[in-house]
Amino acid sequence: MLRRMSLWVLVVVMATGCSTFSGLFGKNEKKAAKEPAALVQITAPIRIQKLWTVSLGGGEGMLGLRQKPALDGGNIYVVDDGGRVHAVDSRTGRSLWRTSVVSSESRRSWKFWKKQARATGLTGGPAAANGLVVVGGRNGEVVALEAGSGQIRWTKKVSSAVIASPLITPDRIIVRSNDGRVFGLDPVDGSRKWVFDRGLPTLSVRGNSSPVLGQGITYIGYDDGSVIALRIEDGLRVWEQIVAEPDGRTELDRMADIDGEMQVGADEVVATSYHGTTMSMRNSNGAPLWARDVGSHSGVALLADKVVLADKAGNVWALDRNSGADIWKQDALQRRWLTTPAIQGDFAVVGDVEGYLHWLRLDNGQLAGRIRVEKGLIRATPQVSEEGVLFALSTDGKLVAYSLGQ
Repeated sequence: MLRRMSLWVLVVVMATGCSTFSGLFGKNEKKAAKEPAALVQITAPIRIQKLWTVSLGGGEGMLGLRQKPALDGGNIYVVDDGGRVHAVDSRTGRSLWRTSVVSSESRRSWKFWKKQARATGLTGGPAAANGLVVVGGRNGEVVALEAGSGQIRWTKKVSSAVIASPLITPDRIIVRSNDGRVFGLDPVDGSRKWVFDRGLPTLSVRGNSSPVLGQGITYIGYDDGSVIALRIEDGLRVWEQIVAEPDGRTELDRMADIDGEMQVGADEVVATSYHGTTMSMRNSNGAPLWARDVGSHSGVALLADKVVLADKAGNVWALDRNSGADIWKQDALQRRWLTTPAIQGDFAVVGDVEGYLHWLRLDNGQLAGRIRVEKGLIRATPQVSEEGVLFALSTDGKLVAYSLGQ
């Protein structure tokens, strides 16, 4: 029931922000105000070079899970809607292996008379590190594969669907399930070492924040607007901090989910809430360093001097990392349902609901480049390799690599 309510919230929210879903709700006089902002002409755009493109079958489609690729050791790993994990050479786009790890079945939606929801299949992941690739499934499956060969090392089950990427550490695989539980699994055989249990609000935005790594700590963002620090070894809670209080007259008003990527620095953890707050917290005890009334359904990017995020309206912000003060704001991409920003060289890159990638200058926020991956949505955060190559994945399963020209 919770999953159905969460999915409905996703559809309602996106219908208010993009034309992709406007046909489901009929025409009205405010339609133009709800459509993605018209694209403005870019003066002297930067040179963007497509290196390769590959289609990996159907992507996540309408699941709304922002299933981003995982980069590790020169390879990029992606899941598809058929329950398969793909390994691709990040330099050439050549397929290295493909492994089917769970079955994927479809059931018809009686409302729209077409296949939309999947009864089984991959919903979370992938994560890649330490010679492993780990993915999660709709029915609580957690599957670990050998990164080099795609051979399945072990399969375990947790209490509910895994719709966020796991975290791989040398000592534990940290898995967040959709019922609010967090599991610490042994990397060798997947055996359960600990579980942390926490309740969830009645209504939430579709998606879960992935666990992120600190010094012996994993940080978890929750649907009630809180961030919790757990010890990786035994799952004991170290601290808890409310980023955004879930207040308001209705369940919709009270949604305060932390669903996007959090970032960990030397001294801080930075998280953003759907309710409209971004907070920097001391990573040792959770004490707030600063908070801003700018929030996002996606996550934040952390640089040496700034935090970059796209808010719910489609404004892209750069905030001072030390104080949270505004550095710049770019409002030309409103209602485009932007991804978490990725950092490529001197630019922040966001994907949008019409399949475009946008490059913004980090020093002043000005639009510097644009390219269309395809007509489908880009929901997943673009990934950038150590060599500076950016990888974008559409919801239809198209994976493209881009470099910046000289």
